[in-house]
Amino acid sequence: MNVLVTCPPMIGLINEFSPLAKEHGINLVPAKVTQILSEEELLNLVPNYDAWIIGDDPATRKVFTAAKAGKLKAAVKWGIGVDNVDFSACKDLGIPISNTPNMFGKEVADIALAYTIGLARQVFFIDQSIKTDAHAWPKPAGVSLAEKKVALIGYGDIGKNLAKRLLACEMEVTVYDPGVEGDAGIKGVQRAQWPEKLENADFLIFTCSLNKNTYHMLNKTILNKLKKGVFVINVARGPIIDENALINSLLNNQVAAAALDVFEVEPLPPDSALRAMPQCILGSHNSSNSKDAVRRASFEALNKLYGFLNVN
Repeated sequence: MNVLVTCPPMIGLINEFSPLAKEHGINLVPAKVTQILSEEELLNLVPNYDAWIIGDDPATRKVFTAAKAGKLKAAVKWGIGVDNVDFSACKDLGIPISNTPNMFGKEVADIALAYTIGLARQVFFIDQSIKTDAHAWPKPAGVSLAEKKVALIGYGDIGKNLAKRLLACEMEVTVYDPGVEGDAGIKGVQRAQWPEKLENADFLIFTCSLNKNTYHMLNKTILNKLKKGVFVINVARGPIIDENALINSLLNNQVAAAALDVFEVEPLPPDSALRAMPQCILGSHNSSNSKDAVRRASFEALNKLYGFLNVN
């Protein structure tokens, strides 16, 4: 059976997984993709395959309907985010599907902490200045992490792991997540309901899932509530932030700087104003992409496919 893989991190290590998959009678076929394939590209590709390991592609009802009319028997969403996948369509069409939850909490939390330190101490700005100007030797004064207040939005696997790291840096962490009660066993975190107490935050860090309640939850109204000079970090999903509103807040210095691993449009458009902001750190939707985590999630995805396809 032929299985289409459209997840870039898994594709990056595909040679490790292909021999093992072949032992189960599965041929892994990596797509030619940078971040995601378009719906039109998927309509042309997916119906030709027995199964699909999905990345962040638009796995819509239209795509699944066409795939079901073709050869598709099962699918797995690689990773934890499922906002791009129409699970209800799969249920209606009788296509078994699952994701691979709780795979990247520590890895994404590591990157979020790196972004926090990078913004606070302007580490990346110093690095780029020295690399691009032979005469540069900048010494910007950063801010210390200890006693700074963090508004942490999302308290799932990533949020919990990040809270531990932030508390170890002696930061004060207030968590926003209506789906999780209490401190989840992590002593020292405080709780609040969005958007209470945001005006006290020195850092806003997003680790929540994207849904109808979190879409553009950081918008012009909320940004205007924040203290001047706040830092914003997003390792969740791009559309959680109204990007235009954030850019305006960066231009008027309401927000001192932002670290964004994800964007409303990916890859980031060439004309995005964010590209000209040296105070910001820009990622490539890559915070979960460690070799260890990719192996863990990919083997989990394959094991779920083996079960769906009834192969030994």
